[in-house]
Amino acid sequence: MTEMSRPGPPPPFDPELVPVLKELAHTMPPAVLPGMIPALRAFMAATAPTDDELRRGGAIDFTERRVPGPKGAPEISLLICRPAGFTGPGPAVYFTHGGGMILGDNRNLIGEMLDWVQELGIVLVSVEYRLAPEHPFPAGLEDVYAGLRWTVDHADELGVDPGRLVVSGPSAGGGLTAALTLLVRDLDGPVPAGQLLVCPMLDDRNDSPSARQMAGVGAWDRTANDTGWTALLGERRGGPDITAYAAPARADDLSGLPPLFIDVGSAETFRDEVVAYASRVWQAGGEAELHVWPGGFHGFDALAPDAELSKRARAARAAWLRRTLLV
Repeated sequence: MTEMSRPGPPPPFDPELVPVLKELAHTMPPAVLPGMIPALRAFMAATAPTDDELRRGGAIDFTERRVPGPKGAPEISLLICRPAGFTGPGPAVYFTHGGGMILGDNRNLIGEMLDWVQELGIVLVSVEYRLAPEHPFPAGLEDVYAGLRWTVDHADELGVDPGRLVVSGPSAGGGLTAALTLLVRDLDGPVPAGQLLVCPMLDDRNDSPSARQMAGVGAWDRTANDTGWTALLGERRGGPDITAYAAPARADDLSGLPPLFIDVGSAETFRDEVVAYASRVWQAGGEAELHVWPGGFHGFDALAPDAELSKRARAARAAWLRRTLLV
């Protein structure tokens, strides 16, 4: 590494987020190791929203459907949330949860998406996918693709306008969503109206300046990222033969994709791969809106929703959804 390429010290965290980050370190330290996966899964399951919390005092109706998975694979679970009294057809968001490819389910950190159901009148379809390391690539992506195909094929039943469907996800879910848009482009599948990627996990090489700069600090650092990518890809992680469907930053061609909203914190591992991805979409002639939130750590807005920076980030996403789905 040359002096020119050596990153400086980590950028500062937003002061309002610092107490939240300190509290987070008790349950999920920056460096997540493989042996920590069972305990973290149990913690996330215990903190998932209850049925009553999903209903939000009667404002939201929800159902859970078991639908066919990929050929030869188990069924997958879809959590379907609609505004109470919804008749449709209306706009929809197909949501893929985060969790570093190793954690979470289709109720994981879903509060912002429930806000969209209430405030924007959308249908939310949240897919559950098989997790690594028990189910390495391509199991998770195949599940996400199967769920999207089922959603589009059953749009009338769900009250969904398939021409006004955005795909979205944070972190690992953002990476899977980016891969999904590449897959449907290449397979001539159902084309989403847009893609909304929140701090997406895009690059298995894990060697960007921000990955090195943020090692050991913040949330989901370089060690945690290695844990997630190695669970997904095994010894091939970082090697020459990784497909863009596993790590979208590997794509040679980012043309022909749906309009993109993509954001990231300035003080997190994924910052530079996200900025590079948006730049490459523009270079390919595509449409992208990029936000880098100053002082934001990975997942800051989900973990500190009342912070001013979180409100700004969520407002920007909601505004993009309105422009994309409701105009």
